[in-house]
Amino acid sequence: MGSTAAEKKPSILDRLGAGELLISDGATGTYLQQRGLEPGGCPEEFNFSHPEIVRGMARDYFEAGADMVLTNSFGGSKFMLGKYGYGDRVREFNRLAAEHARSQAPEDRYVVGSVGPTGEFLAPLGEVTETEMYDAFVDQITALAEGGADAVVIETKTALEEVALAIKAAKENTDLTVMATMVFDKGPRGYFTMMGVTPEAGLNGMLEAGADVVGTNCGNGIELMVELAGQMRKFTDRYLLVHSNAGIPKIQKGEIVYSETPEFMAEGFKKLAGIGVNIMGGCCGTGPDHIRAIHQALRG
Repeated sequence: MGSTAAEKKPSILDRLGAGELLISDGATGTYLQQRGLEPGGCPEEFNFSHPEIVRGMARDYFEAGADMVLTNSFGGSKFMLGKYGYGDRVREFNRLAAEHARSQAPEDRYVVGSVGPTGEFLAPLGEVTETEMYDAFVDQITALAEGGADAVVIETKTALEEVALAIKAAKENTDLTVMATMVFDKGPRGYFTMMGVTPEAGLNGMLEAGADVVGTNCGNGIELMVELAGQMRKFTDRYLLVHSNAGIPKIQKGEIVYSETPEFMAEGFKKLAGIGVNIMGGCCGTGPDHIRAIHQALRG
């Protein structure tokens, strides 16, 4: 295979190493629901049935100023797809997810494979063995690599064992840059994941498993993310990623509403940059307008 422009472009880690701050994209689910994904429907199936919408999402985020766009593969493990009856289409849906984003990516931008929770607990708490979970991650992540992903983000994790298995699956079976994030909720005693993991333990565990970039996503609006990122920065000098929700969802007139405006979030993202967060973008409730505002705030 001859050398291509894609092979010559600096990697995400090259750019972070040069001191650049990278802007990520916004929500996938929110975008798809606004364009016909039924409540409770399978987002990954849209890679097959509505390719134009998935490609349009990547295009909209790149045009808004995102340096990297996540693939529509958050629930792309055999465990999650199996709930919809698509357990035998893991490779197809993940490969398509990466291909759709890659088809819209300018030469200097990146496609990041999204790998969300399996929804399963490892034995003895649950039914799934470590080998089964690891193999499921290998299947998903190698298909994302085949489709043209530059990196993966193993995201929205609450259990260290699961995030570590996914990181290892990526590191041992691909050359992709590996990012990993956990969800922390604020309680009376500080921040913990649903499974009781502290930010410090989470960061250390993800780094020990081999992640190149670590951080947090989902669960919090921008103000709490600024506080949480400040704590995380004290625990590690490694590359940090934050994907913030547009606030906590409220139900208004039967609709799920996220209250944080692009302008409001952009001010918070300036604070994240000041803390030394290296990659930042949006999670639930954010869209291209939020990414455009972040881009304006950070790059002018």
